[in-house]
Amino acid sequence: MTRILGISGSLRAQSFNTILLRAAQALAPDGVVFDAATLHGIPLYDGDLEQGEGLPIAAAELKERVVAADGVLLVTPEYNNGIPGVFKNGIDWLSRPSSDIARVFGDRPFALIGASPGGFGTILSQNAWLPVLRTLGTRFWSGGRLMVSRAHLAFDENGAIRDEKLRAQLADFLAGFAAFIEAKAKGGD
Repeated sequence: MTRILGISGSLRAQSFNTILLRAAQALAPDGVVFDAATLHGIPLYDGDLEQGEGLPIAAAELKERVVAADGVLLVTPEYNNGIPGVFKNGIDWLSRPSSDIARVFGDRPFALIGASPGGFGTILSQNAWLPVLRTLGTRFWSGGRLMVSRAHLAFDENGAIRDEKLRAQLADFLAGFAAFIEAKAKGGD
């Protein structure tokens, strides 16, 4: 079984990205166990807090969920044309201590999707993640892009995807990412 951990980059319970994460979890292909996580409980990064108390419990738990996953899907909002601070903050905590970066991120498959009420989806946020993921040594899957624009129209009141084309696009994206993870596990590129 391939294990994917999806992380929503928004704290709002009914955020479009948390809804997209749940939709991805529901569409996971056969042979994939899809775990969904949020950033709730992770405080702002503070080196004094880290030095005095170590990793906060929520950050330590999420970190171990990343380590247990074969691949990680970041479901990113876009705030002011960039990475949401709360999401970057969560990843920053996961990279502490720096001696642990290779264990958590090193060569681990990562992919990006996102939803926004704007007309361009999350293209700028996704692009802004690339140097971060490269710096952390992840194996970024660039075989597909999924940016849901006009997200307020994409989901119904129950969080279901309204458009069959989007549903198929998300299912195809997940199948491609799972195949990428499986190829990496077998020693391929």
